[in-house]
Amino acid sequence: MLDIISNSLGAFMGITCDSYLLFQGETNLSNGVRTFLYFLGLAYCFIGLSAITSKFFHSMENMMRQTKKVERIDPDSNLLVVKEDKLWNYTIADISLLAFGTSFPQISLATIDAIRNIGQLTAGGLGPGTLVGSAAFDLFPIHAVCVVVPRAGSLKKISDLGVWIVELFWSFWAYIWLYIILEVWTPNIITLWEALLTVLQFGLLLLHAYAQDKRWPYLSFPFERSERPEDWVPKTSACDKGNNDTCEVLEVGQNLDEDIVDIFSVHASNANGAIYQTVPDTDTEEPSKRKLIKEEFNILSIWKQQFVNALMLGCAEFKKTTSVYVRALRIIWELILLPWRLLFAFVPPYQIAHGWVAFICCLAFISGIAYVVTKLTDQISCVTGIHPYVIAFTALAAGTSWPDLVASKIAAERQVTADSAIANITCSNSVNIYVGIGVPWLIDTVYNYFVLREPLYIENAEGLSFSLLVFFATSAGCITVLVLRRLIFGAELGGPRLWAWLTSAYFMLLWVVFVVLSSLRVSGII
Repeated sequence: MLDIISNSLGAFMGITCDSYLLFQGETNLSNGVRTFLYFLGLAYCFIGLSAITSKFFHSMENMMRQTKKVERIDPDSNLLVVKEDKLWNYTIADISLLAFGTSFPQISLATIDAIRNIGQLTAGGLGPGTLVGSAAFDLFPIHAVCVVVPRAGSLKKISDLGVWIVELFWSFWAYIWLYIILEVWTPNIITLWEALLTVLQFGLLLLHAYAQDKRWPYLSFPFERSERPEDWVPKTSACDKGNNDTCEVLEVGQNLDEDIVDIFSVHASNANGAIYQTVPDTDTEEPSKRKLIKEEFNILSIWKQQFVNALMLGCAEFKKTTSVYVRALRIIWELILLPWRLLFAFVPPYQIAHGWVAFICCLAFISGIAYVVTKLTDQISCVTGIHPYVIAFTALAAGTSWPDLVASKIAAERQVTADSAIANITCSNSVNIYVGIGVPWLIDTVYNYFVLREPLYIENAEGLSFSLLVFFATSAGCITVLVLRRLIFGAELGGPRLWAWLTSAYFMLLWVVFVVLSSLRVSGII
């Protein structure tokens, strides 16, 4: 059936695809077989993106735990007081680390598309299409997942409404700005100054969000902030939880519930299995004991253990499974993941340099996968005749937004408030435009301005503008429901299971409406 559909599309469009991905013999295969193989490769890349996101999130949590010593004079006692303050501001971390990091697949894909397009008068449609489609995926399906993640009856609300409103404003303004430069100022053309202004607005977003978080006068809304936890992710101890339910394959520094142990923690053992002992932050240990701790904390052994863990199979849930079929499916799934697990074992442990090295390596792997995705998309478009823009805001948008979904889901599960889960959604949409579209357009417009003496032309500006209008209409329905949930239940996420699932279904319906209408417009049907 797939072969018939694909061949019919190719015949209808009058397209014969002579390009290949790996070897020239691919052109001898039928269009249906090639389409199936390319889509299979695309799905496998998305699995890889999901796998690397977990390591990315661990590294980011370690970065958030980084502190600095601040010396102050106590006004009452006039004595010097030394205090450990968090290095990262919550709001800036949500925007610059969480949102930027999880949006990196889309940003990488768009940047690679722009670099490949250097020297052309028209911009590639792969990047913008993916980023607009990603905005819809972030807003609708990810909200749909997060709203049902909290346990039955539990509620998680935004603790700082002022910051959320600022982030929401800049998110919507990003797409209004995109519509203005595409349809109002210079229709179908992007100039160097428009691209530059697009990028600079990301800095304005950071500044305004920080001003709101610090409640700067004249630059912030007068909203009270409810109590916020001290740690970005609540600290829990594996010793407190017990070890009966932990996976028999532990990534060093984590248990089954993904608990993070920072660089000041060392591994120990007892009769019940692996536990973690926290090393005091103060320098009161005796020299011999400190030396022993340093010897125990061997980064190379941790790195080696990552490869061992990648090759091992089995955890508590797997052991409890009695069904042979479930066990077989589990084994097959682990074998599918094995190449990715081995590859990502090369990412240095996130205990090094507060997670910065692992964070950068994760972004590098994400860029590599994004490049393969662009090549696969080219082949799919060539073989099937489907417009690249349609593929971009459907399959590519959903696949490259998978890290956004995973990160928001983890945040909704593990954090006591909904701030980071929802901020990741709204800020990712801002990052998609200001950085994900702004930087690639800046690359192409700079070249065109100084070399070709021409602006950058947008080939499918009308289709992109139509998608933006549909996005505005559907997003208004999404935000309205979130506000109603806050007024009725007192929180945006969780609540009664029936209403949570109904809300989730409604968000998914909005996404389907966006995809269908945008696809029909680009295809010339409406």
